[in-house]
Amino acid sequence: MKNTQTEQTALPHVVIVGGGFGGLYAAKSLKDAPVKVTLIDKRNFHLFQPLLYQVATGTLSPADIASPLRVILSKHKNTQVLLDKVVDIDPNAKKVYLENREALNYDALVVATGVSHHYFGNDQWQDDAPGLKTVEDALEMRRRIFTAFEAAEKEPDPEKRQALLTFVVVGGGPTGVELAGAIAEIAHQSVKDDFRDIDTTQAKILLFEGMERILPPYPEECSVQAQKSLEKLGVDVQTKTLVTNIADNSVTYRQGETTQTVNAHTILWAAGVRASFMGKVLADRTGAELDRAGRVVVESDLSIKAYPDVFVIGDLANFPHQGRPLPGVAPVAMKEGEYVADLIAKRVIGVKVKPFSYQDLGSMAVIGQNKAVVDLNFARFSGFIAWIIWVFAHIYYLIEFDNKLIVMIQWAWNYFTQGRGARLITINPSLQLEIERPQEDKESAPESKPEPVSMSA
Repeated sequence: MKNTQTEQTALPHVVIVGGGFGGLYAAKSLKDAPVKVTLIDKRNFHLFQPLLYQVATGTLSPADIASPLRVILSKHKNTQVLLDKVVDIDPNAKKVYLENREALNYDALVVATGVSHHYFGNDQWQDDAPGLKTVEDALEMRRRIFTAFEAAEKEPDPEKRQALLTFVVVGGGPTGVELAGAIAEIAHQSVKDDFRDIDTTQAKILLFEGMERILPPYPEECSVQAQKSLEKLGVDVQTKTLVTNIADNSVTYRQGETTQTVNAHTILWAAGVRASFMGKVLADRTGAELDRAGRVVVESDLSIKAYPDVFVIGDLANFPHQGRPLPGVAPVAMKEGEYVADLIAKRVIGVKVKPFSYQDLGSMAVIGQNKAVVDLNFARFSGFIAWIIWVFAHIYYLIEFDNKLIVMIQWAWNYFTQGRGARLITINPSLQLEIERPQEDKESAPESKPEPVSMSA
């Protein structure tokens, strides 16, 4: 063991910050490289974010799309996983500073910390309109969606009941489209026979998009088909719509010169992202250029200018060398992680690597059961065929075999039953269902909703 430790110490040290798609694939690709790898993440699991909306809408449970990092990398003898948070870096001294342990020295640093929600200067909306990036976000969304139906069942006032049955999704990108479609399926299929005093099919699902069409990055043909599919499900799609305020269980929005307000107890945010705080840290310490979203503009080999041993990959990176920045999607992060790993491994033995180049295989978004849009560049599909492609693509990219199996079984069951077995309502967003004490239930019983907060744009 001592000899092994000595050998590890003598090897070049690669520090990877972030266990998402980019960081994980970089670590996996360095398995047989002559380097020592340390993967740092504040979570002990890798989260398959493309299916996070299915946790939010009760189709899947968190464990179905999360895999422990230590399990994934257990056979990588050159890799150590640290549960911690990076708070600073010193690129000149080649040090990474952690929240709960001493600083680490590195020979190569890979930063893949992703992005968070962006409210365009209105961060006060966050409490009323949660975004979807973490397990906690998904569980909070799930709680709000299914609690709204429960509260409507008890509400005698027709106006208040309608507000409870009104769902607003802000943002018409893939996440917004998937959320809106899933909520429509919940209201019109999954729970329509579960209640006695309300008709869930009367629920209003509004999708707001500021651009001229939903799915703006997609071909217009896909956008049009997606909107038709959503409207068939019962979603009211509103384009050229800008949200100006969110407060007091209502959304104020502007369409041209007209401003309106809709009362809704469930408001979900899918309108934008901004870089994690590591983007600013890197900019302050290296002088790296940031784009408007706070992402780091990288060189053709994904390194930072003047710092060839510091790499930025995944959603945090702005790679402008192929005409326009690459999209913030999982396949891009995976390929970037594999490329950086290959570059680092070959640099150790003195072999040069060509600049990074990404071949876009297309894009896809699911609208509901049997409904999706797929653009493969050479061909476009919609409807059932597109949905089948979407299903197999997502099964393929799930990390562990047991996750693949569980998700396949769950999807198959849901397909035939049209059910959503994971629609548990948790009191607090947590991976563990919390059971309150009787006196706590008694104390909180009169409170049916959070105290409204007055906000302004």
